[in-house]
Amino acid sequence: MSNPTHTNKKKIVVFASGSGTNAENIIKYFQKSSDASVVAVFSNKRSAKVLKRAHDLNVKALHFDREALYNSYEVLHILEDINPDLIVLAGFMWIFPEDILKRFPNRIINIHPALLPKYGGKGMYGMNVHEAIIQNKEKESGISIHYVDENYDEGEIIFQAKTEISEEDTPETLAEKIHNLEYKYFPEILQQLLQKRSQ
Repeated sequence: MSNPTHTNKKKIVVFASGSGTNAENIIKYFQKSSDASVVAVFSNKRSAKVLKRAHDLNVKALHFDREALYNSYEVLHILEDINPDLIVLAGFMWIFPEDILKRFPNRIINIHPALLPKYGGKGMYGMNVHEAIIQNKEKESGISIHYVDENYDEGEIIFQAKTEISEEDTPETLAEKIHNLEYKYFPEILQQLLQKRSQ
């Protein structure tokens, strides 16, 4: 199955729990690249739309359960076989196990839909974040791309981008603004990280 022309490409693996719009955006971005490609998408939800998106884009789509991630080392062993240059969490809701973090130091990247350290931590994902930000009448929000460690949203921040919040904004319109930032910057920052790794 392997294409000999792809042997020098950097490899990206994406983990996602939901519909996978960010994952799809990343896959399509790197399909145009000669330097890297998304080689697999992992999801902890069998019904997650991200698996179909990956399949439709000819990317290997894998489902796993808690046992495979936390107890049996099955996910770790698959990742060791792939040996990805980056592991990207794009809307992945489970905390990453220590064995994978230790095996792939500074190679696991997450995106958070707020300006960390504010609005991070357990339960702070998706619309929960945008609702809290609007409720607190914040003047700005944004995205944070950061390394993953053993705690939710506490790893070293790599990049942030901001957007202003107007008085007319709702959690839904803010979500739209944040998605636009994610689509624009996430693939670009991943590419920069890959370039640094090859220097």
